[in-house]
Amino acid sequence: MTADSGDVTIGSGSEPPRLGPLETQVMDLLWDEGASTIRHLIDRLPGDFAYTTIATVLSNLHRKELVDAGKRGRSTVYCARGTREEHVASVMNHALGTSRDRAASILHFAERIPDSELDLLRDYLNRRDHGSRA
Repeated sequence: MTADSGDVTIGSGSEPPRLGPLETQVMDLLWDEGASTIRHLIDRLPGDFAYTTIATVLSNLHRKELVDAGKRGRSTVYCARGTREEHVASVMNHALGTSRDRAASILHFAERIPDSELDLLRDYLNRRDHGSRA
């Protein structure tokens, strides 16, 4: 199996990095379990991946500015730079930015939000609005 090698990097105003299937699996583990070594990731990934494959995936994720690497003893440990939610919000914001009619896109999105999530959004906006008036 091979790693996805996208060419997009995070930067001010740029497109959020696209993740291939294996990159997504690795990021999910880093988001769910925290800092990990390559061996730890291999042990938890479904399938049989070579050490070099996961090392390449992590190198790509580092280049995309989604992971940081550090030393813990003699091992290199990788951790997510941001949360899953921050990444998803970045992807959503970029998608809205590609629309010719951002307002219409937001309204179409809102029409599909379940009532329970609309209540969450309403509560947040009410708290934000009341906090900004203080």
